[in-house]
Amino acid sequence: MFFKQIYDNDLAQASYLIGCQANGSAIVIDPRRDIQIYLETAASEGLNITAISETHVHADYLSGARELANATGATLYLSDEGGPDWQYSFDHTGLRDGSQIRLGNLTITAVHTPGHTPEHLSFLITDGASANEPGFFLTGDFVFVGDIGRPDLIDETAGGTDSRFVGAKHLFSSLKEKFLTLPDYVQVWPGHGAGSACGKALGAVASSTVGYECRFAWWVSYLEHNDEAGFTQALLEGQPDAPTYFARMKRQNKTGPDLLGQRASLEQFASAQLQHALENGAILIDTRAREAFQAASVPGSIHLPNSKNFVTWAGWLLQPERDYLLLAENLETANNLRDQLSRVGIDQILGFATTLDGLKLESKTPIKHEQFQTLKNPFVLDVRTTAEYAAGHLPNATHIHAGRLLVNLERIPRDRPVVVHCQAGARSAAAISVLRANGFENVLDLGMGYEGWIAKSTLNA
Repeated sequence: MFFKQIYDNDLAQASYLIGCQANGSAIVIDPRRDIQIYLETAASEGLNITAISETHVHADYLSGARELANATGATLYLSDEGGPDWQYSFDHTGLRDGSQIRLGNLTITAVHTPGHTPEHLSFLITDGASANEPGFFLTGDFVFVGDIGRPDLIDETAGGTDSRFVGAKHLFSSLKEKFLTLPDYVQVWPGHGAGSACGKALGAVASSTVGYECRFAWWVSYLEHNDEAGFTQALLEGQPDAPTYFARMKRQNKTGPDLLGQRASLEQFASAQLQHALENGAILIDTRAREAFQAASVPGSIHLPNSKNFVTWAGWLLQPERDYLLLAENLETANNLRDQLSRVGIDQILGFATTLDGLKLESKTPIKHEQFQTLKNPFVLDVRTTAEYAAGHLPNATHIHAGRLLVNLERIPRDRPVVVHCQAGARSAAAISVLRANGFENVLDLGMGYEGWIAKSTLNA
């Protein structure tokens, strides 16, 4: 058996390519939308992708299942569990609890594990060449390393009302009936790792075992004492802020994301072309480091540095209906960033530029603590997470998570200074660029963020 986890560090998302080397067939589970890595990996191993599946209707990224099926002709196997509200609306072969996919010596058995979502499937993998029982459990957003999938995202992103309590009840049952009953040696390969918003305490290692999780995971004691109420309370408290773009991912994944097909390399724009595109409504995504952006940037551009969380923040801050251009070092970087953006449905990338020479630029350096103190009636905007704000904040600060600015613009005044801060300065730079792109003029960045304010306050005490 060939088994490979393909991991996206930005979205903390895992997909899997599993093949039978005896007959050369393979399945991909939970593919992302830029599919080249699966095609190349399969070809290098002498495998043909003949089956594609996914664990559930994803909320945190656009699925590549339909894209990969279109490119390979593979059969698309998707969940038919969860009831009519959770059915995929495009052609597929339906899976239910106990359904099996056979690829040579491999048997992939679907296990209905509702809780995170009603239609959620996990997959038991049996390598018939060496065993007659399952040895691998692909758990999607059911069980993570050290944690379990949150059941509140339907309320947060799909318009549910108190569905988190139903989800928690289903998750409790799924753990008891579908996880604890497995042998200790079965390997657990989840759909996400540390950094994902699909749980609150995900481990940073790639995999675990049933035995390890049943011995050390926080939720086990609640099941041992049959304490469903305590389990529900512990599960729901302290979950991270749910990204607003998750709702869009849910809708698009149910109906089927648009097919990308073979895309040509991005066109490089000269200064005059870039200026013309900007004048016609395109927005520049400036991927440089924060200091370079603050020193000289195009008015109205969005600051999304090319770093680990580029895609995550793109999902938070960009609007899929808009046209964009990339400021990137070279063609390879620009094409790679475009692929990453496709994972959250930002597809309208017109081209890229490598320089801002010849364009009108502005400088927006952060203000110092002393300047902040002299402002008259500033609106202090804290763009950190809910947990960070609750742990301590500036006096009279209004809290709006940076990723929720676009749906809360009416809460921010335009007739007085708006002072924006995060913890240390990185997120506030991006947030300020979004506000300026939406017509806010008197927006200031508090240098060094909350940490700097605390340090200055302590020094002056």
